[in-house]
Amino acid sequence: MTLKTPLTTVLLGAALFATAPAFAQQAAAPARATPASATMQGSPSQLVLNNSQRVLTTLEKRRGEFQKNRTALRTFITTEFNAMFDRDYAARLVLGRHGRGAADEDVKLFADALADNLMQRYGSSLLDFNTQLRVRVKSEKALPQGQGVRVASEFLRQGGEPIPVDYFMRKTGTQWKVFDVMVEGVSYVQTFRSQFDTELQRKSIRQVATELRNGQLKADAGQ
Repeated sequence: MTLKTPLTTVLLGAALFATAPAFAQQAAAPARATPASATMQGSPSQLVLNNSQRVLTTLEKRRGEFQKNRTALRTFITTEFNAMFDRDYAARLVLGRHGRGAADEDVKLFADALADNLMQRYGSSLLDFNTQLRVRVKSEKALPQGQGVRVASEFLRQGGEPIPVDYFMRKTGTQWKVFDVMVEGVSYVQTFRSQFDTELQRKSIRQVATELRNGQLKADAGQ
């Protein structure tokens, strides 16, 4: 299973890897970038819009800097990722049956290795992203058994069909965080669960994390 559009590399590359840019529909002057901590409140739908506008504004404003300084780009992506993505919980979902009973330390090793591998492979794709896209948030629905909410949206692009992008979010403490993103019906969690299942049948979580970290294994989001 692979993710079907180049847009996915943005969705996964900046957590953005899961907090993909979504832009409010109103025609408005560009807002000044706001720190992530200042937009961690409100409903999940509003959180998606607020953070997305900040990300798009920052990308447009700092594109030249990021093209010359990939360290600055990596810092930006990491900050967004850590603020918005519940990567340890997402990692347990990716591990699936292999993560049942696994130590939190091993899951964290896998989560960090997967995130770093994705960032190295796809982070620079943000620089090619069309920041003029807009997104319409269609709905916000509760997930079964109190697992969180699903925010359904569409990317609106001139001269093309809308691209469906859904965010799955849960509340951790007082903050809503993303744990999965679905692009055109294909999810981050399902994609990597399928990819790593065979490796995890033969190796420990720690071994797979080590191989991701040193580049022996590569997370493949599709192109």
